[in-house]
Amino acid sequence: MRQVRSVFVSDVHLGCKFGNAEAFLDFINSVQPEYLYIVGDFIDGWRLKRAWHWNDTYSFILRRFVELVRGGTKVLYTPGNHDEFLRDFIYNLGSIEIADEFIHVTADNRKLLVMHGDQFDTVVRNCRWLSMIGDVGYNFLLLLNKGFNFVRRTLGFGYWSLSAAIKRKVKQATNFISSFENVITKYARTKDCVGVICGHIHTPAISEHHGVRYYNTGDWVESCTALVEDYSGNIDLVYGPSHYYRNRPRQTAKKETLPSESVIGALLRSPEPVAAAQTAEAGSPESAAV
Repeated sequence: MRQVRSVFVSDVHLGCKFGNAEAFLDFINSVQPEYLYIVGDFIDGWRLKRAWHWNDTYSFILRRFVELVRGGTKVLYTPGNHDEFLRDFIYNLGSIEIADEFIHVTADNRKLLVMHGDQFDTVVRNCRWLSMIGDVGYNFLLLLNKGFNFVRRTLGFGYWSLSAAIKRKVKQATNFISSFENVITKYARTKDCVGVICGHIHTPAISEHHGVRYYNTGDWVESCTALVEDYSGNIDLVYGPSHYYRNRPRQTAKKETLPSESVIGALLRSPEPVAAAQTAEAGSPESAAV
């Protein structure tokens, strides 16, 4: 298990049948962070509302979060548009701190704004019905993706994302991503931050705009990526084992179960840590809710 200072993940979309929850579970089991930031859309409330879908892997992920909290990991959650119902619980979810924005101080004392980013998506903010239609369209693309890659595997080829390719080729999509990056980095500068960590657009990236560092965590539907900070303050984009899970033979589906009350209860309580988090070599800067 790799000891790291901070882990940033977003867009896991538990409840989406096309998500790579098993790859995410494998990743979160491989790290032991001091800080775990869940940067929105961890639970896909839109899809769960339309059709309930919960399996054992989701419950194992929640149990892993319980282990991390009990081991001293500080868990911070900034909701997105798919799990916006959690905004009703801001500052009040027991051992998990919830806020629309956080300011994370890195090991080398840089201030980074952490937020999902849906606040800068005008379609999500102003035309909710249109964003839901877009979500249905994206879901349809993922369905096509599944069939397309089944044919590729049959022919001996590896995974290739049809939806990601469309996103790269369609001019409106590339313009939206560019506009999103520009707006959110300008906003981070108004918060006196030198960088911003976000999700929402399912496009992992590390770049710079207007002198502000831009980090996008990506997602666990297609790219299977996360951001990891080491004890020197370096932040890297890491890739999960998505291809293994996408290309392995189909297995018998597990019986779907509800998340156990003991797991949910443990997350909502404030348990006593059984082990103190490892002290960062560069000190122990705090993460502050904005």
